[in-house]
Amino acid sequence: MSFLALTLPVADDCRDEELVARMARSDRAALSLLYARHAPRLLARVRQVLGDPSEAEDVLHDTFLEAWRRAADYCPERGSVAAWLAVRARSRALDRRRRPSRRDLSLAPEVFEETVTRRVTRDEPRHAEDRGRLAAALAAVSAEEREVLVLGYFAGLSSSEIAHELTIPIGTVKSRVRSALAKLRGWFAGPLDAT
Repeated sequence: MSFLALTLPVADDCRDEELVARMARSDRAALSLLYARHAPRLLARVRQVLGDPSEAEDVLHDTFLEAWRRAADYCPERGSVAAWLAVRARSRALDRRRRPSRRDLSLAPEVFEETVTRRVTRDEPRHAEDRGRLAAALAAVSAEEREVLVLGYFAGLSSSEIAHELTIPIGTVKSRVRSALAKLRGWFAGPLDAT
């Protein structure tokens, strides 16, 4: 859905702060104008972070959707609207960059887990020894529990997204997560040489 298609008359000379205030009152035309003013610059910045134009467009859409939902939270004393949007866009882009790709999710579970443990430790060489413990801990839970943990904590999916992805009830997702976390707490509470 293009935000530019949601138009009602709004004066082009409205200040950004006024547009956000109007968005808080569900004025879609204000959102459209704010999008037109800031989307090109934000898209360029998000592309620098992600490198993938399609991913960048998704993040830009998410940024403005979040701005629409959180418009009432905007506080001019904390910074300009441009900065408020830039922080949201950068945060969404970094989240997207850290999240394994959908291609990774389609890998066999053991290959995906190896990919995940590598990503967990690659940016932190001092945590390289934790890689074996993480792999061993994931092996200590059932395949169903491991699957919901990997999708939730490493791929960043919500419980409802996991339920949709695995075609199981959301309650089942939550009970598997609860059970797996209890097992992992027990695993990591043990001695460091448990691997």
